Amino acid sequence: MEIWINPACSKCRSALGLLDAEGADYTVRRYLEEVPGEDEIRGVLDRLGLEPWDITRTQEAAAKELGLGEWARDAGTRDRWITALAEHPVLIQRPIITADDGTAVVARTEDAVRDALSRRSPGPHG
Repeated sequence: MEIWINPACSKCRSALGLLDAEGADYTVRRYLEEVPGEDEIRGVLDRLGLEPWDITRTQEAAAKELGLGEWARDAGTRDRWITALAEHPVLIQRPIITADDGTAVVARTEDAVRDALSRRSPGPHG
């Protein structure tokens, strides 16, 4: 599994702590430094079962500058949203955990992290 984090984010640090406590095997992706491209964002959205506006941090300064609050949320604007997330990764909700079974979760709560953990393949210790 991979977890997309911003190290300055307390929810990210909490999620990492829980993954460590559970002995999870995971890769950390500092997505503000290793920015996901549009195709990767589309892939994660498919895994999450969400639309780009569902994982957009609309209170960020960049969102206000772009006027995201005024953007339509429909199939016609989906690519525009994805482009904005790729160009301004600070807008991506965090942390996102991509689970071993091909799904993903926005892991902002302990329950969400546990949900991702429940989807992992049994490792050598499981």
